[in-house]
Amino acid sequence: MPKIKPSKGAPYARILGVGGYRPTRVVPNEVILETIDSSDEWIRSRSGIQTRHWANDEETVAAMSVEASGKAVADAGIEAAQIGAVIVSTVSHFKQTPAVATEIADKLGTDKAAAFDISAGCAGFGYGLTLAKGMIVEGSAEYVLVIGVERLSDLTDLEDRATAFLFGDGAGAVVVGPSDVPAIGPTVWGSEGDKSETIKQTVPWTDFRNGTVERFPAITQEGQAVFRWAVFEMAKVAKEALDAAGITAEELDVFIPHQANERIIDSMVKTLKLPESVTVARDVRTTGNTSAASIPLAMERLLATGEAKSGDTALVIGFGAGLVYAATVVTLP
Repeated sequence: MPKIKPSKGAPYARILGVGGYRPTRVVPNEVILETIDSSDEWIRSRSGIQTRHWANDEETVAAMSVEASGKAVADAGIEAAQIGAVIVSTVSHFKQTPAVATEIADKLGTDKAAAFDISAGCAGFGYGLTLAKGMIVEGSAEYVLVIGVERLSDLTDLEDRATAFLFGDGAGAVVVGPSDVPAIGPTVWGSEGDKSETIKQTVPWTDFRNGTVERFPAITQEGQAVFRWAVFEMAKVAKEALDAAGITAEELDVFIPHQANERIIDSMVKTLKLPESVTVARDVRTTGNTSAASIPLAMERLLATGEAKSGDTALVIGFGAGLVYAATVVTLP
C-alpha cells in the first residue's frame, strides 16, 4: 500500500481580521407596531431590541457578504487571492444551488478558492469557524474566510406578535489564518434534534409552490421553550468551552453570545457568574437577531468602539434552530 504524506498545516489557527455590513435602512420598533398589537416598552423589556436593519433590493446576501468580507480581508492584511476557502453560513439565500459562497469568492477576487454554504442557523458562525480552523491546521488552506449573513426580513411574518420584532439583516465576516500559538480553542458543539420544532420554518417551500398555503414561509418559534433551553442548557455549554480552553470566567475579557435576546444574554451572564470586568456584547439592541451574522457583527462593533481590544480573550457561543449550538474561546484579532 502506498503511504500518504502527512499534511503540512500550521500548528494553530487564529482570527486575523473581522468586518461587518449593516443595511442602510434602520427600522425602529414603531414600524413593527404598525402590524402587531404591542408596544415599544413591551418589545424592549422582552428582547432589549430598539432598532434593527432591513436590507433593500440591492443589499442581497451576496452583496452584503462581499462588503463585510472586503473589510475583513483588509483588516487581516492579506490579499483576496490568498484566501483558500470561503465558508458561508446562511438560512436566507433563496437559491438552492449554486452556493452563494462561489459568487462571493469570485466577486472578492479569490484565486479559485474552495467555496460552500452551510445551514446551521444561529450557530452557523461557530460551525464555520471550527471548519476553518481544521482546514488551516490540516493544511488544505492557509487563509479561510468565514461569513455569517442573513436577510431575515424576507422570512419574517410581520403579523406574528412573537417574532415580528426580533429579526434583522446583515453580514459579518472573519479571516482565519495560521498562528504559532493557540488562539481558537476546542469547540463544544452539538445538536438536539428532538427539539427541532421549537424554531422552524412555518411550512416547506413546496407547500407555497403547490398552493397548499397562500402565506410565504416564515420563521416561527416557541419563545418560552427557546428561552429556557438557551439560558440553562447553553450556559452549561459555555462553561464546557471555558473548561476545554483551560481558562476560568475570571480570566475572560469578553463574552460574545449569539444576539438573540438581551434577557437571554443577561441570564447567561448571571448563570456563568461572569465578573463585572468582562465586556458583554449587546449588539442586539440596535441590530436585532441576525442569526448566523450576529456574532461576527457584535465582534466587529466591540473592536470598532474600543469596548474590546486586539488580543483579548473572548468566549463566543451560538445557538438556534435545529436545535444546534457551538461555543469556543478565541483571541480577538
